[in-house]
Amino acid sequence: MTTTTEIEDLLRELAPRVLGLLVRRYGQFETCEDAVQEALLAASLQWPVEGVPRNAQAWMTTVAGRRVIDQMRGDQARRDREAAVAARTPYDERLAPGPEEERPPGGDDTLTLLFLCCHPALTPASQVALTLRAVGGLTTAQIARAFLVPEATMGPRISRAKKQIRDAGASFGMPPEDERAERLRVVLHVLYLIFNEGYAATSGPDLHRHDLTGEAIRLARMLRRLLPDDGEVAGLLALMLLTDARHPARTTDDGALVPLEEQDRTLWDAAAIEEGTALVTDAMARSPLGPYQLQAAIAAVHVHAPKPEDTDWRQIAVLYRILERVAPNPMVTLNRAVAVAMTEGPRAGLDLLRTLEDDDRMAAHHRLHAVRAHLLEMAGDHVAARECYLLAARRTASLPEQRYLHSRAARLPPDP
Repeated sequence: MTTTTEIEDLLRELAPRVLGLLVRRYGQFETCEDAVQEALLAASLQWPVEGVPRNAQAWMTTVAGRRVIDQMRGDQARRDREAAVAARTPYDERLAPGPEEERPPGGDDTLTLLFLCCHPALTPASQVALTLRAVGGLTTAQIARAFLVPEATMGPRISRAKKQIRDAGASFGMPPEDERAERLRVVLHVLYLIFNEGYAATSGPDLHRHDLTGEAIRLARMLRRLLPDDGEVAGLLALMLLTDARHPARTTDDGALVPLEEQDRTLWDAAAIEEGTALVTDAMARSPLGPYQLQAAIAAVHVHAPKPEDTDWRQIAVLYRILERVAPNPMVTLNRAVAVAMTEGPRAGLDLLRTLEDDDRMAAHHRLHAVRAHLLEMAGDHVAARECYLLAARRTASLPEQRYLHSRAARLPPDP
């Protein structure tokens, strides 16, 4: 007996394969994507009752393919389009397999599909939404819920993304060799954004959104299978696993945020830590060093400290310095300031923070004020620390973070 969860997992695995096959066959991304969504809905309703077909991918391809053909036949220009499809499609592929027909599967087009969803013509928000829909197999309603926006807002965003891809004249194929490294960098960044929004939600009542972190890890595993020799793909998956391993200890029963130094480390996921550590160790030993590997290495140092006081802050500070050279970013500098404070004292960390004050990307970000508050508290300047904690609380839309920052301000000693 196949459970509903197992069916959902299977459908998410099949969605990008079927979509890639149909787009390669018919060449109409938007029509094919809509057809796959309809096939996913049909499968989610039928399979729990009737059972999973012997060849689930063939079933999905048949159902979605019929919907594509129906749509094409309803178009005024169907004769021209069908002639074009027939001209570029081998004869045996024009015959759709029956739901139970066993056929050797074609190549997996998932990587090509990922590159298409992360097309440079799209904004990062649109790349994220389209990736979750087309590659992740999530419905528009599920994506809207994950990002706490109305479905009426998310639907047009996805539609615009598909239209932008069409208007850009993007073809379904791997980008040229000289563009692949940059396009892969964008794909990795999109998966990183999905994970980060799930692990530390930027708004709303929950600190952690398991649907997004789980989907990001699943997609990173998929990408790892497609590109097993890429060190940065391995580094990103390792970073996700090592970071997500801490989530059982990040909140109390009532949802309050627990900072890293106060977490019960026995609650951390030992299997995820072991897998993540092995991945990043292997990647750093045989691949050119990249930012995701370095971030994963930093995460590994944190999770391998039995107690907070055992944390090797000097190694973390060195890794952040290397990361700052490899991939300069104000967030990297912000995190390095904490490591510097732990090794050289809070005033040294505060001095480093001052280099970010003129950065427009950080000026209004709540984390700059939260880190400054923490370092001021370490330095014993409780009045200034309280002001910074309260300012940070006003700058974040995350309710758990607001409550945590207010509690940090409240527990400081009263003004002299």
